[in-house]
Amino acid sequence: MEISNKNSYKIYLDVCCLNRLYDDQTQLRIRLESEAISEIIVNCQLGKWELIISTIIESEISQTPLQTRKEKVRESLSIGKTKIFLTQSILTRAKELTTFSFKKYDALHVASAEGNADIFLTTDDRLLRKSITYKKQLNIIVANPITWLLEINKIKGEQENDTN
Repeated sequence: MEISNKNSYKIYLDVCCLNRLYDDQTQLRIRLESEAISEIIVNCQLGKWELIISTIIESEISQTPLQTRKEKVRESLSIGKTKIFLTQSILTRAKELTTFSFKKYDALHVASAEGNADIFLTTDDRLLRKSITYKKQLNIIVANPITWLLEINKIKGEQENDTN
């Protein structure tokens, strides 16, 4: 994963990430991903980073069968400062991504994030594998929130060491 060493990031969290906070926290992986996502959201709330949202995220959340979860996930979108609206170019790009076997919603999320975010975060292993396979065809870095947050903290640590 190649991440630039900057202080402010535009972050696109997919619906898997937004839902992770409300999944069964007894599993270690889920708990760790939830902690990473919480840290990312806090940094967005503090204005250090920017949460990018989209009409695709809203559409997918609207299909959540559990009303309480749907409301909680929608509430987390309130910190999003930039909203990406579905355009013909996003639809065209998403259609192109489906030729690489990306599922419809995944393709729409990736197409929405490209050119609008610095990083696309997901907890969906299948989407992560697909993104690694086709990374040269993507115009966005796709990563797991834990991996990305660890990399960001490593870069910060190296920068602090360089200034000392």
